[in-house]
Amino acid sequence: MAGASSPCLWITLSLHVWCIISTGAAQNAKEVVLLDSKAQQTDLEWISYPPNGWEEISGLDENYTPIRTYQVCQVMEPNQNNWLRTNWVEKGDAQRIFVELKFTLRDCNSLPGVVGSCKETFNLHYQETEAETGRGLRESQYVKIDTIAADESFTQGDLGERKMKLNTEVRVIGPLSRRGFYLAFQDVGACIALVSVKVYYKKCWSIIENLATFPDTVTGSEFSSLVEVEGVCVSDAEEEAENSPKMHCSAEGEWLVPIGKCICKAGFHQKGDSCEPCGRGFFKSSSQDLQCSRCPAHSFNDREGSWRCDCEDGYYRSLSDPPSIACTRPPSAPQNLVYNINQTTVGLEWSPPADTGGRNDVTYRIMCRRCSWEPEECVACGGNVGYYPQQAGLGDTYVTVVDLLAHANYTFEVEAVNGVSDMSRTQRLFAAVSIATGQAAPSQVSEVLKERVQQRSVELSWQEPHQPNGVIIEYEIKYYEKDQKERVYSTVRSRSTSATVGNLKPGTVYVFQVRAFTAAGYGTYGPRVEITTKEEASGGRCPARGPGGSWGALGLNAILSSSGMCHMLCVRLPHRNSNPLNFSTVKFPGTKTYVDPDTYEDPNRAVIKCSPRLRDASCVTDSNAREFGEVCAGRLKLPGKRDVAVAIKTLKVGYTDKQRRDFLCEASIMGQFDHPNVVHLEGVVTRGKPVMIVIEYMENGSLDAFLRKHDGQFTVIQLVGMLRGVAAGMRYLSDMGYVHRDLAARNILVNSNLVCKVSDFGLSRVMEDDPEAVYTTTGGKIPIRWTASEAIQYRKFTSASDVWSYGIVMWEVMSYGERPYWDMSNQDVIKAIEEGYRLPAPMDCPPGLHQLMLDCWQKERAERPKFDQIVGILDKMIRNPSTLKTPAGTCTRPISPLLDQTPDFTAFCSVSEWLEAIKMERYQDNFTAAGYSSLQAVARMSMEDVMSLGISLAGHQKKVMSSIQTMRAQVLHLHGTGVQV
Repeated sequence: MAGASSPCLWITLSLHVWCIISTGAAQNAKEVVLLDSKAQQTDLEWISYPPNGWEEISGLDENYTPIRTYQVCQVMEPNQNNWLRTNWVEKGDAQRIFVELKFTLRDCNSLPGVVGSCKETFNLHYQETEAETGRGLRESQYVKIDTIAADESFTQGDLGERKMKLNTEVRVIGPLSRRGFYLAFQDVGACIALVSVKVYYKKCWSIIENLATFPDTVTGSEFSSLVEVEGVCVSDAEEEAENSPKMHCSAEGEWLVPIGKCICKAGFHQKGDSCEPCGRGFFKSSSQDLQCSRCPAHSFNDREGSWRCDCEDGYYRSLSDPPSIACTRPPSAPQNLVYNINQTTVGLEWSPPADTGGRNDVTYRIMCRRCSWEPEECVACGGNVGYYPQQAGLGDTYVTVVDLLAHANYTFEVEAVNGVSDMSRTQRLFAAVSIATGQAAPSQVSEVLKERVQQRSVELSWQEPHQPNGVIIEYEIKYYEKDQKERVYSTVRSRSTSATVGNLKPGTVYVFQVRAFTAAGYGTYGPRVEITTKEEASGGRCPARGPGGSWGALGLNAILSSSGMCHMLCVRLPHRNSNPLNFSTVKFPGTKTYVDPDTYEDPNRAVIKCSPRLRDASCVTDSNAREFGEVCAGRLKLPGKRDVAVAIKTLKVGYTDKQRRDFLCEASIMGQFDHPNVVHLEGVVTRGKPVMIVIEYMENGSLDAFLRKHDGQFTVIQLVGMLRGVAAGMRYLSDMGYVHRDLAARNILVNSNLVCKVSDFGLSRVMEDDPEAVYTTTGGKIPIRWTASEAIQYRKFTSASDVWSYGIVMWEVMSYGERPYWDMSNQDVIKAIEEGYRLPAPMDCPPGLHQLMLDCWQKERAERPKFDQIVGILDKMIRNPSTLKTPAGTCTRPISPLLDQTPDFTAFCSVSEWLEAIKMERYQDNFTAAGYSSLQAVARMSMEDVMSLGISLAGHQKKVMSSIQTMRAQVLHLHGTGVQV
């Protein structure tokens, strides 16, 4: 055995003297060591079997520190099976265990006389148990981990050179499920020294990341497994919304990138890995804020950790204000409150307050009180008064108040409010104005009841209008056969709230409407009521008929007189330029009917009959303050009355007899009218020269010029109010049996209160002044762009043709005085109308208004609305502006808009050609400087782009933008038809 022990001796001696080149790293901070043989300097007392196999010896490590090692070198004997078992190792929370072995191994070739059984490897085993099992060792209970081989082996020469190298091998066992385990080393014939054995597992150590604490965490059981760990927020911190803090511990004991985080609560800010309170005079309103902020203006605090600052006296925050904004106060009163009044409608306008209180949410609210003529005797106006667009929450600085009582005294208070007005305890600040309403027509008779129905008569009753606006003189009952559709109607007047209508046909459906009459004029007709008369008893006799099957004049007169009612029969006389295609309309209108001056041979007689006469020209002074061609401003002086401003029309020097006749005919026509929306004739001067027509003074001139001057300066409701005035005037003229024939914006005058009045009843003179506006026919001249198709072709002028013209006036108003059909020739306009094309909606025109225009332009005149219907529709739009957004016309037939009658923008080759076509060439340099070099780029422009070019005039902005929109429509149309653009 001496020969066998010599290799072991060499190893033992060498442990004291070798120079270890690879000593291994220091303990990793991620490792938890369960066993380290180098750390124990006393006997390890591991179990060796057989006893003469593995041998425990003492040695020195590379730092000359004493260590305990095991070695075996039974290479001289075959069939070696030497086991070495460690003590029991309790694993704790670990599931995956690392075993680090450091050892030396001698090369078998360096051992002389060694038999073939020499090995250069050994085996590593383990056994899981719940507790220690004693010192017995049974090989069958162990599981092999691996066969360990040396990367470096030493020889005898190495010992001499003192360069023997140390091998380090690491193996992993797991997952382990029991409380502990044993390690065992099996030698099968090698010459080996086990220098050290270290057993450990890995964990992620506790850490604070993103203000969240993550505890010590043992790694997972698999190499690729990640352990998810929930973090706990540090003191005065909270989890970020919907994103709680998490981290994953890797198998190598490393924390991976964190998910989510904690943030400091309101009133606290982050400093390092903790949250500290905000100091005095600072606040942090939300955990989402990063830092504390200084208290905003007019606020303070005197405590730490505050989430808001308190407002100073006299300053407030609304419930919706965040703590980060300054405290504010109510605004001052509105400035420059002005009003305009039109009968029982009042328009109020004002300027914003000088002090908004530091807020940008200023709105306005209106308080209305009706006062007696005694001071301090006022009551709230109540719910019968309407406010447009609304009474409170107004964003604009204007409001229209409607449905006021006539001849009443009102006080209006306009208060500016903001988000803290209702929180203030100080006195309200407002602007106030007192207004006395004027004369107004009565409101509508809301309900008509049938009291008794007979074969030839109907007894009706009704209630007085809710707002009579004065003393009701009488009521007018209009009735007609339903099949006649109001083409022929009759009227009956009554001084009480009931009437009996006779001379009816048996078994016939009649339509009845009632309206009230005061000194201010007629109100609107109430709703239609249909009543069917009783059937005639059999065997009755029919009244005698006159020639041609119609009632004879004597028979009709007898019926009228026997009925005890007052009727008026009016047969419309042919106009002076009429042809055989004209027709007469039998009407039974109200108390007054228009009489054509052409029925008088002498125009002076017509003037005497129909117009107020002034004594001579001495009562009229020409101020020369304002010239309108033939019209100038002046003043009218009448005995016992104040001077009033008037407009004076005179005949040009060198006039002909025909011109004088037409001039006086116009006065004769105007003298028959008395309505708030028809220009009032003050009188006529016929003695001496010049001959004068004196009319009321309209400060703002013609409507078309007025709109062009104030392009884009009115609200839609204001424009609708103007249109309502025109419609009311035309309703009155229509009821009088008068056909205007030249209704256009140029023939509407506007006074200082924006009240629009129908004027210019001398058609021929206007046409001579504007030849392009007319188309000559054998019967005279016609304003083509404003005239209905049947009036152009057959010269059939009726109230329905005036309705067509009114639709054009609507288009003029909504386009701020744009020329109808633009630069199209008259022939092109006629052709387009016949082909069914109609003007498109002006820019920013609500759909409801454009639909009403299209209704007025129906080809069949019977399908066009009546002026009475138009006034009702416009009233509804004014009372409820939301109806402007949806079509509310009287017709459902689709009409094609006039698109292909506009310039073909797709045919232009350059931006300059396009600008020249729309007469905006002045802006060519603006487009070039901004880089708009192609029409494709222009077609993509928005209103903001147009304004950025320096186009400041609202009318020019709308014209350019309208052209761009039409260009897009044409391109889309061509794409839809397959044409290559």
